[in-house]
This record gives sequence, structure tokens and C-alpha cells, in this order.
Amino acid sequence: MKFGEQLRSSVIREYQWYYIDYDGLKADLKQPSGPIQPVADDGAKSGKSQRREWTEEDESRFVSKLESELDKVHSKQQVKAMEISRRITVSEREVRDVVNRLNERGLGQDGPSEEEFMLLEEDLSDIIADVHDLAKFVQLNYTGFYKIIKKHDKMTGWHLRPVFDTRLKAKPFYKENYDASVVKLSKLYDLVRTRGNPVKGDSAAGGSQASFVRHTTKYWVHPDNVTELKLIILKHLPVLVFNASKEFEAQDSAITSIYYDNPDTWELYEGRLKKTEGAEAIRLRWYGGMQNETIFVERKTHREDWTGEKSVKARFSVKEKNVNAYLRGELLPAAIFEKARKEGKKSEKAIAEDERLAREIQWSVLKKGYKPVCRSFYHRTAFQLPADARVRISLDTELTMVREDNLDGVTRSGNNWRRTDIGIDYPFSQLPPGDVVRFPYAILEVKLQTQLGQEPPEWVRQLISSHLVEAVPKFSKFIHGVACLFPERIDLLPFWMPQMDVDIRKPVTHDFGIKRLEHSATTSISDDEEEEDDDYDSDDEQRPVTSGAQAGESSAAAARNGRAPVLSADVEDQTVDRPTGEDTYLYDSDDEDDEDRLEEARRVGGWTYVQTRISTSANAAARGTWWLLKSLVPRPRATEVPRNARLESLLGTGEIQQRRFKAPKGKKIYVPVRVEPKVYFAAERTFLGWLEYSIYIGTIAVTLLNFSTEHGNRASFVAASAFTLLALLSLCYSVVIYLYRSSAIRTRRVAQYYDKVGPSILCAALFAAVALNFAFEGKSREFW
Repeated sequence: MKFGEQLRSSVIREYQWYYIDYDGLKADLKQPSGPIQPVADDGAKSGKSQRREWTEEDESRFVSKLESELDKVHSKQQVKAMEISRRITVSEREVRDVVNRLNERGLGQDGPSEEEFMLLEEDLSDIIADVHDLAKFVQLNYTGFYKIIKKHDKMTGWHLRPVFDTRLKAKPFYKENYDASVVKLSKLYDLVRTRGNPVKGDSAAGGSQASFVRHTTKYWVHPDNVTELKLIILKHLPVLVFNASKEFEAQDSAITSIYYDNPDTWELYEGRLKKTEGAEAIRLRWYGGMQNETIFVERKTHREDWTGEKSVKARFSVKEKNVNAYLRGELLPAAIFEKARKEGKKSEKAIAEDERLAREIQWSVLKKGYKPVCRSFYHRTAFQLPADARVRISLDTELTMVREDNLDGVTRSGNNWRRTDIGIDYPFSQLPPGDVVRFPYAILEVKLQTQLGQEPPEWVRQLISSHLVEAVPKFSKFIHGVACLFPERIDLLPFWMPQMDVDIRKPVTHDFGIKRLEHSATTSISDDEEEEDDDYDSDDEQRPVTSGAQAGESSAAAARNGRAPVLSADVEDQTVDRPTGEDTYLYDSDDEDDEDRLEEARRVGGWTYVQTRISTSANAAARGTWWLLKSLVPRPRATEVPRNARLESLLGTGEIQQRRFKAPKGKKIYVPVRVEPKVYFAAERTFLGWLEYSIYIGTIAVTLLNFSTEHGNRASFVAASAFTLLALLSLCYSVVIYLYRSSAIRTRRVAQYYDKVGPSILCAALFAAVALNFAFEGKSREFW
């Protein structure tokens, strides 16, 4: 969809006079006031096509109007953000007042009525909708400025981007962080939803965090959908806060992990990628800023289902000042837990388990040469009822991977267990491009602890099947970071790498999202007719990617008033823009599609337009002819099978689009292959089955040869020879196939395990041998 149409269809009534005047700015670009300049045509004489030159006066006028538009949008964003903050403060006071009256009521006194709680819930729902609408307003305007500047630079030849980038930094209306508002709204909404009796308990989810097992599914979330997703979840689960007495700060949600591996063999990377039995990941993690002195040493161990065990994450804590000594083997695990034993805060059994884990990790690091290779940083918003781990949802935004190794002659971490030239200062602009990878999406993890056969809550099923998320099973920050940061050293890539070039935004599948109770706040502003030059805003101009906490909601759009979704129906053709640094809005690829070429040629006119028109028409005709020929050629057609509940929860009810990917030169895409012990037994049973039939055929050959009526009977010898040759070929074929399958199973290679050729040839050869024997025997008995 063209951005002009998208903007008009997504206008929110409250903000309708404060959006960027995209059409007005675009009209100014099309009406330069300079002298007419001749433009040479390809293949034609110079001077036949003419257009006006963009002058300094035009540039000043355009920049002045752009500045006024930026002031307008920035002022509205600031005013609305302050209004929302004041409304949250007022609602907090009202909720506390009602809850205090409920808690302090005496015997025989009536507490707050149900109607009061319902009014408070309505008010909070309205504030939640306001936060959503403001985020959507911000994202649409940010995209509008990004597109109009791109259009300006392309049409005029004047480069405005660097100058305007400075203006955007001075008035960063798009950098509003809604995390603090989400935390406050979560607390208030939880109080009102539970009628003043929120679930209380340990923030550690009702059990020790040292060793826990969960069923986890992972999803990617486009930055456009991050704020809406948070607001939806907080209506069902409160934000999990470990220190409720402390005022929320941005660094409280920061999580940093240092991953270790052997940079010569990458055995931990390949083990986690291939999901081999017992594959480990070793990392050191801390929460908050760099001043945090508590470091958690963690080990994740993968277990195959057939073992009857579950994959487990185990960890213990150590002081930051002792980490280097521990990893070098100078500090033994017994000394680490000596203080814990004296204080007696943990049981002896728990301390013994932690000490055993510390010994095993220390031995692995020293024996196998593990070193820091990759750092992951992100802000996590966790949603969970205290002391209830049945449903735990976490959303990780601003995910960034940073190199920690000392390879290539560059000293990064040195002899320390982590590099010290960076902290939690996202987006780490001080680092060279080769040292940092900023992940373009947020990561949603849905962790469920349900009894056997029990279904997850309905709202969770709706959430994970909605347009807001994209399922990516087995996604790993460690695997992705290593694959992206070490392209010259890693040849085996995870299966989701090709998907990074495809936009994951999807049309709205069902009415699911944030909506107001009383009325719709979205309106549409439509012109009598669309300008002809709107073709310039084609689908290939994608939206910029911002950080998860800064992103707005421009993809949820018109579902609330029954309007069609604003995204293009062709999801495959949408690509993701990659952030290149702090406070930058991105340019699309210089490759133009047919519509862009045709629009450019229309403005030039003359023979150039005629040539381009013929070329684009020929391309369209060729595509149509190819599609027609493909539809007419007879070929097997797939039978549509109804989607089961599990696939529906993962992929939704919409159309599943398929696309083939090719790995870069010298690389391989690893596709996970599930291998269980019964697979080996199945291959062995097949081999034994071939041996059995080979023995039968060999027995027939020996019988024909040794029990013929006359020695020297030529017919019997020929028939016996045919059966003998068939038995030998069958034996050799079965051995080769068995060795091939066994090797493929051991290496977890995606191979062809079914055999549609061997049995057919065996049957045909057996039929020929029997027929030959029958023919020769009949001839020897003079039946013909």
C-alpha cells in the first residue's frame, strides 16, 4: 500500500490535525520555481525533454515547511505524553483511595462498590488505548518524515538527510519510552482487575531460580507491534517486578550475557545448533547496569525427548571480583560457597548441587579452552502472576549482539572475562560496525507450565496466532550472535537466517488488539481522487526499523472500525530495513521497481517515457504469460489438508506462504533433524528385510542349480544364474543403502530416507527371473 493511502486510512481522530502534511510536502517537491532545464534522453536528441531546476529558494521554502511540520508533531507528542502521565497519576491516586477504603473498612461497613471498580477499569482501559494511539501516531509521523526526506533527495539531488538528522536529534519525538507507563498501568490494572486483592507471592515465580524447566515457544515481534503487544498482555498478566519498593528505571530491565565457546572448534555453537544430546551453552549473566556485583554463571543442557529428561538451565552466583580467578582455576568452587555454608541461608543439598555445577563448568572452561566470544544485551519486560509460573511471558527489546573475542589481532576483552569499553549504553554507537549486530525484532517468549492435556488460556492462543507475532521455534540469541559476528569462521548457519530478509509484518487476521470500549478513535481522510504521482510511493519503500522500546504501532491500524489492514497483501516482497546506527532513518535499496522507473520517466517525458512504458508493459506481459503457462502445464496438485490446532496456534488461520532460500557461497543452512533411537532400529530392520529377501532368492538359485533333472541342463543353469545375480545385487544394494542411511542419521543430515527405486527394481528383476526360468523350463520339456 502507498504510504499516502496508509496515512489517510490510519488517521486517529484526536490527532488528525497534527500529522505531517505529507501530501503538501510532496506537492512542493513537484513544483520547483527554477528555470527550465533541458534533459537529455537516452537514444534521442538533447533538449526534447524539459523540467524546472530545484533552486536554493525552493530548498529554503521546503526546509522551512518541514521544520514547522516537525515542530507541530513534536509539540503534540510532548503535550499528549504529559497528559497521559497526569492521567496515570490521577488514576493511581483514585485506585489507591478505593483500595485503602476496601482494606480499612470495619465490621459491618460496606466497601467500594463493584460499579466503582468497573469505572476505574474503564478509565485505565482508556489510558491504555491512549498510549497505544500515541505510539501509533509517533510511528506514522516518523515514517512520514523518513519517506519525504528520501523523496526529496531522490527528486532534487540535494542531500537533506544529514542536516535534518540533527534536527530530529534535537526534537526526538519518536524516542519516547513507554516502559515506565506500562509498568505503572500494569500495577493499577492488576489492582482493579483483582478488585483490590492482587495475587501475592515470591517474585521468583514460586520456586528457586537456580534450576527450572519450562515449555517455551519463541516468536519475533516487529517493532511496530511491540507497544501494542505489551498493552494487550498487561490486561491479563501484571508486569513482574522483583523490587516493588523501588521506582522503575530503564536499567532495571537490562539483561546482559557473555557466551563462551572454543573459537577454534565452535563445539558449543554447533552442539546447540544441531541440538545434539547433551549439548551445552555456558554463559555469564548480570541484571541491570555494570555496577551490579552479582554475576550468575549458567549452563544450559539440551536433552532429547527420547531420554525421558527435559532440557535444563542451572546456575549459581559469584561476585564480579572473583569471576576471573574462578575461570582461571585460581579460585576453587569450595571457597565460593564457604560463606553460604557459614550463613546457613541455603540447605546443604542445594549448596552441594551448586558446588558440583561450579566444578563441572570450571573443568570445562579449563580443559576445553572456552573463551568469551559473544555478548547479548536486551531490555526484558516479564509478565507473570507472582508465585504462579503456569503462564510466564517475556518480551526482549533492543536485542544487540557484540563481539567479546580477541581474534583477528584485536584486543576486546583481553584477559578479562568481559570487555569493559561498553556498558548498557544501547545502541553501542562507539563500536565499529563489525563488532556489533542489532537485531531488528523483539523476542517474545511464551513459557507455559500446564498439566498433561491441559490447554493454555484462550487469550494466549489468540495472541500467538495473531498478526502481531511470527513463530520462530528454537531461536537462540547465542546461535544468532555467533553466526552474524563471525561470518568468516562459521560455515553452518541456523535455519532462520534467510528469514531475516523478509518483513514479518502480516495483515490483521482477526479482530485482536487494543480498542476503546465506547467508540472507535480511528477515522479516515480521503480525497476525491488520488494524485497521479502517488505511484511513486510503492510497496518497496519499507518502514524504518527502530528499537523495540521506541517503536510505535503503525501496523494495527483500522481493524477497530472494520477497515482493511494497511499492510500489503504480498508479504514476501516486503524486506526489512537494517538500522545502521543511532538516530538514523534508513534509505531503501537503490533498486527501483517498474512503477518507480515509470514515474521517473513520466516526469522526464519524451522518448525516455515511451521506452520505459514499453519496457514495463513488456515485463508485465511476460510475467502474465509465465503465470498462464505454469497454470496450463499438467503437474501434480497438492491436496489441501485442514490445519490442526497445533499448526493453527503456530501459523494462524491465514494463507501460508512458501519461499525457497539459497545459502551464501561457502555456507550451509542447517535444518533441525529429529533423531531418536527408533530411527536407527528402523534402518537396521530395513537392512535385515533386504537380507531376508536376498537369502530367499539365493535359495531359489541354489535349488535350481543343484536339483536340476539333468546335469548340464542349459536352461536350469541360465535360470539359476539369473537368480544368483539378482541375489548378489540385492545384497550389495542393501549394504550400500544401510551405510548411507546410518551415516546420514549419525551426522543429522537431511537425506532421502524413503526408497522408491530399489523395491521396484527388485520386483521387476524377480519377475524377469521367474519368467525366464518358466520359458527355459517349458522349452526343455518341449511344450513350445
